Amino acid sequence: MSQKESLRGLTRRDLLKRASAAGASFVVGTGFLAAPDAAWAYEAEHLDAETFATLVQMARDIYPHDQVADEYYVIAVKGYDSADAAAGITAGIAALNAAAQGKGFDSYLATGWERDRVDILRGMEDSAFFQQVRGGLVTGLYNQKAVWPIFGYEGESFSQGGYIDRGFNDINWL
Repeated sequence: MSQKESLRGLTRRDLLKRASAAGASFVVGTGFLAAPDAAWAYEAEHLDAETFATLVQMARDIYPHDQVADEYYVIAVKGYDSADAAAGITAGIAALNAAAQGKGFDSYLATGWERDRVDILRGMEDSAFFQQVRGGLVTGLYNQKAVWPIFGYEGESFSQGGYIDRGFNDINWL
């Protein structure tokens, strides 16, 4: 029985318990993706869960921030889980996995070291797929108000009278 077949019929709770015991960073089931060590889950509609998990890992490797939780990367890339984008994303992830296999790994997601994944990404950074995902992440990740405090950004200042009277000169790191 394959791993995918053994996951059918499990409740989400059982799936998370099994993955926690295995030390997984992503739980991938039929159309379902979750982090066993965090409070988020996403049910993909047009992408299979492994493709979506690979897309999330790719996003984290393109813009790595240890202090930003995976759930924000999921929010940043969930726009690619649409009927219009699914075929292109699936083909791009297949190319990414082929590049990983060309370097001796089972898949991009199975590549354990970040430096190896970044090396794979550098090999395809000129591709339209990579540029599409990288470009979408700029707004998809950094326009989330929930991540702004993590980076110390207070938001726009115009509505609050500008920066001049709101700490413009309190730079203590320079």
